[in-house]
Amino acid sequence: MIVRIMGEGQVKLADSHFAELNRLDDELLEELEAGDEEGFRRTLEALLDAVRRLGTPLPDDALEPSELILPAPDSALDEVRAMLGDDGLIPG
Repeated sequence: MIVRIMGEGQVKLADSHFAELNRLDDELLEELEAGDEEGFRRTLEALLDAVRRLGTPLPDDALEPSELILPAPDSALDEVRAMLGDDGLIPG
C-alpha cells in the first residue's frame, strides 16, 4: 500500500500494518468528534510516526498512486475533520 503524508512524500507499507494504523485512525476519529485538540495532536503524530517507522520512503521523484493520504503533522483539527468525512482516514 502506498501512503502519502501531505507535505512530506510517499511511503510504501505492507498491508500487514493496516490493523495498527486503523486502530490509531479510530482513536483520531474519536478525538476529532470530541474536539479533543491535545488528544488529536498526540494521535495524529503517533499515526504519522507509525507510517514513517513501518514504511519505506519512496524516492522524491517517484509519483505512485496513493491509496491513503494522511494530513501534514501541523494540520488543524478542523482541516482533518473536513478530510475525514464519516469514514476516517483509513477506509475500513
